[in-house]
Amino acid sequence: MTIRVIDAGEVAARLTYDIAVPLMRDAMIALSAGATKQLLRGIIDLNGEDAFGVMPGALDSGGFGAKLVSVFPGNVARGGMAHQGLVVMFDPGTGAPAAVVDAGELTAIRTAAASAAATIALARPEADHLAILGTGEQARRHIDAIRATRTVRRLTIWGRDSKRAAKLAEETGGEASFSVREAVADADIICTVTAAADPILSAMDVRPGTHINAVGSSRAGPAEIANDLVIHARFFADHRAGVLAQGAEFLRAKAAGLIDDAHVLGEIGEVFAGTLAGRISSDDVTIYKSLGSIVQDLACAKWLCRVNNE
Repeated sequence: MTIRVIDAGEVAARLTYDIAVPLMRDAMIALSAGATKQLLRGIIDLNGEDAFGVMPGALDSGGFGAKLVSVFPGNVARGGMAHQGLVVMFDPGTGAPAAVVDAGELTAIRTAAASAAATIALARPEADHLAILGTGEQARRHIDAIRATRTVRRLTIWGRDSKRAAKLAEETGGEASFSVREAVADADIICTVTAAADPILSAMDVRPGTHINAVGSSRAGPAEIANDLVIHARFFADHRAGVLAQGAEFLRAKAAGLIDDAHVLGEIGEVFAGTLAGRISSDDVTIYKSLGSIVQDLACAKWLCRVNNE
């Protein structure tokens, strides 16, 4: 038995955003249509902010597997990746393990690609001021992914470490901001990609018509978006069951008695498929809550496992 190994370099070279964004769109449509299977992620808390996750799933189009991933936020300050691990793919015909794919690079690309796909669906067509809150791995990835799918005429960046924000702004042609409010003041697309334990963005900061990709918190507990903004927005999940169980911003607002499960209007896959209305007014504030789904990883891994991607 031969198991193919696809390392980070191959993932980065081949899984470009022109490939990854449509893959994410199709994977999320399939998830919402019941054409995939996935369990809620299993998470084991380790020391401090560190964690270990297991995410199993299957594609009805062929292929099943799991992602084993460690999340060590402190690695970013050391120049490493917060997410590290493996995606293991199995042959749908024989059940034999078929491939192992670097999960750190794959996760980095697919997370930003999924946000870019959501931005296409939910942001106003003319939206061209992107604000990034955060300076880690996903900050740069979101800049690249959204620039790959639309014209960004202005980029503003905020981070708790002002030196890191200034460096990222210099490297990406953006502007470093001294506060969240300054960064998002005129923005019409906002990506929150921080490790914040408590909300950094509230309703008073956001102008009408803004689209928000809420990405930094991937489990119950840490939350980037304040309750008043959650209840003000049209709120969409990547995976509804996942957000109802593990979406920190939703859970905080629900625990405060401000919303119920109906506030999660549905899944982004339904919006992509045209079966659920996304933005219904130019003044709507929309939130795409990204936890990350194993079907996203499997769709990318399946594509990478093809010998020829013709």
